[in-house]
Amino acid sequence: MNPHIVAFGGGVDSTAMILGLIEKNEPIDLILFADTGAERPTTYEHIKNFSNYLNKLGYDPIKIVKNKNKLGEIVTLEDDCLKRKCLPSIAYGFKTCSSHFKIQPQDKFLNNWQPAKETWAKGEKCIKYVGYDAGEQHRADNAAKRQDPKYTNKYPLIEWQWEREDCLDIIKRHGITNVGKSACFFCPSSRPKEIVDLYKKHPDLLERALKIEKQAELTSIKGLGRNYAWSEVILMHKSQMTLPFVGFDAPCECTE
Repeated sequence: MNPHIVAFGGGVDSTAMILGLIEKNEPIDLILFADTGAERPTTYEHIKNFSNYLNKLGYDPIKIVKNKNKLGEIVTLEDDCLKRKCLPSIAYGFKTCSSHFKIQPQDKFLNNWQPAKETWAKGEKCIKYVGYDAGEQHRADNAAKRQDPKYTNKYPLIEWQWEREDCLDIIKRHGITNVGKSACFFCPSSRPKEIVDLYKKHPDLLERALKIEKQAELTSIKGLGRNYAWSEVILMHKSQMTLPFVGFDAPCECTE
């Protein structure tokens, strides 16, 4: 049987997908998570706890991969932004941050993973499970337009017609708690209320996000919010003013 790989995002959808695959006795040979180095503490805690839970069920621990430079040194998305004096690419309308810090580290690992190499040597494809839910058929359709010689993508949540509530139900049934949105703490796709929530719960992370915003050499955009700066959001919140900002409609491919 060709290897079945889970592209794990660390959030609700991919967690529910794994649990559904287990309940339905579907094969899982590898669960892969790409760490940008910028997840919230709750996400890292969930990944650790969920990996332990899966291990008790007889599955291998979640494999975590990271972006590395040519010298083999780990380079986080935060490091990259600070070095290049820029914001994550999604702020400019591109999605290369997802490509460089999510997709490429997984591809690099799999290119050297023996079961995958043996499968490709036979001219066959690996099976990759992707956690798009029933409301994201358009994402699956867009992915299908790109012919991939190495992988056949499967979308179990779409196949099962599972939406958000279905995902939450199976997570609750397995007694797993504190599963939230998986996204970089300085993701430009964050909504104003999420920025304020970061300020309240993780002020240290908010300060790091503001540092990225402050040092960025900007011309066409105002800050991490694209048409507004996160620093403005925090100033208005501290002044107890109504936030007039609306997050821009450019969802990051990393988020769940």
